[in-house]
Amino acid sequence: MRSCESKRIRQLGTLVIATSLALAVTACGGSRDDNATAIMPSLPPEVAPPEQCSNQVYPILSASHDAENLAYPASNAIDGKTSSHSRWSSDDNNAALTLDLGSSKTLGALTIKWFEGDKRIARFSVQTSSDNSNWSTVLSEADSSGRHSGFELVEIEPAPARFIQIIGLGNNQNRNNAIVEVQAHRCQDAGGSYSERYPNELGIELIDWYLSIPTDEDNSGTADSISETDLADGYTNSEFFHASSDGGIVMRSPSYGFKTSANTSYVRVELREMLRRGDLRISTQGVNKNNWVFGSASAQGKNNAAGFDGELRVTMAVNQVTTTGENYQIGRVIIGQIHANDDEPVRLYYRKLPGNDRGAIYFAHESRVKDSDGDNFETYVDMIGSRSNTAANPVEGIALNEVFSYHISVNVNLLTVTISREGKADVVSHYDMSDSLYNEDGQYHYFKVGVYNGNNSSNPEEFVQATFYNIKNSHIGYSGSE
Repeated sequence: MRSCESKRIRQLGTLVIATSLALAVTACGGSRDDNATAIMPSLPPEVAPPEQCSNQVYPILSASHDAENLAYPASNAIDGKTSSHSRWSSDDNNAALTLDLGSSKTLGALTIKWFEGDKRIARFSVQTSSDNSNWSTVLSEADSSGRHSGFELVEIEPAPARFIQIIGLGNNQNRNNAIVEVQAHRCQDAGGSYSERYPNELGIELIDWYLSIPTDEDNSGTADSISETDLADGYTNSEFFHASSDGGIVMRSPSYGFKTSANTSYVRVELREMLRRGDLRISTQGVNKNNWVFGSASAQGKNNAAGFDGELRVTMAVNQVTTTGENYQIGRVIIGQIHANDDEPVRLYYRKLPGNDRGAIYFAHESRVKDSDGDNFETYVDMIGSRSNTAANPVEGIALNEVFSYHISVNVNLLTVTISREGKADVVSHYDMSDSLYNEDGQYHYFKVGVYNGNNSSNPEEFVQATFYNIKNSHIGYSGSE
């Protein structure tokens, strides 16, 4: 039989201290010996938690390469421009891009935007030096992922350095070495904003969507589009569209950049519903198998479309809004839409003013009926708080980084918008669209989800950002409904 002595003190994750060994013996049923000496266990020394690294992005004073390519000089890699047209490039073997931090810094990581980083694998080594003469190799013959369209994290063991050399060893397609932009960081995790996961690994069915981002890599003059097949294959971009550390998809839109068309005033990073699911034989526009119609549409329209009526369910958190600019633009971002041929049956807004710690939710309905000036009639509906430029802090408002859900539903001509939060009653609004002319032949619709920045007057460095944890779309008659 196991002795009482063996049961006196146990450690189950945390240390349990007996007040007296003699009392422990008595509690086990033994007689107390008043002459017994209580022996207290020795406590292990306290272990301090690991120190959190406070990241810094170091200014890089200069970049050089011995055999400069005048078309793509080394200075392009540190000019702050993230278009691939501004890049350093060299076809030399062991081409060394040398960076000068100006003084010795603790270097823990680089973030590098490789040219065509989502199409080819760059091969490289990294060396550091204090005097630009004696070099230590801190990373040898590494490969980029071949999957990142934005910045990619390159961790190194933290060490002091003033000079950094990125030595290009070609790529998996040819001998070219090319870097669009490089940043130097104090911490290995570069602030924790880089996830090893990809957006297509998070349970959101991305084959139903394509993405607009405010770059112009194809020289079209408008924002770039990432196809539904590219999204489903794992497209990621650390600047605009990437996985978060807590399992969501981050979308981030600056206030300035390339727009989706000449007719829009604002920049966006936004998913557009694509019911064709990668079938390029189907046009993106029209009453066809890429789009849906209202249940009030004609029988022919419903037969030609991919489905009719619809539901969009999204769980998300707004992380950042703008704080400067024109009064009516400050702090607002469109987080969900139904778009028609040219008009918008619903735009769902989040808005937080700089003096408030919580934000409002409201939506706009745009009718196809024109007023006397030829403009569409628009109706705004406040759901939580007010959209006013001088709104007080909404009592039931939604704070930045607070998770909530929205549900947009169309049933025949009835629009229903629902906002849900854990521990709170749902907020529900209905709007009758019977007279808005969206049931006419030729009218088609698609959902949009993301951050449509409603501010084009803010300070240049400002942006809007949100994290999306769940996106589900469904339509009557659509086989891909979730």
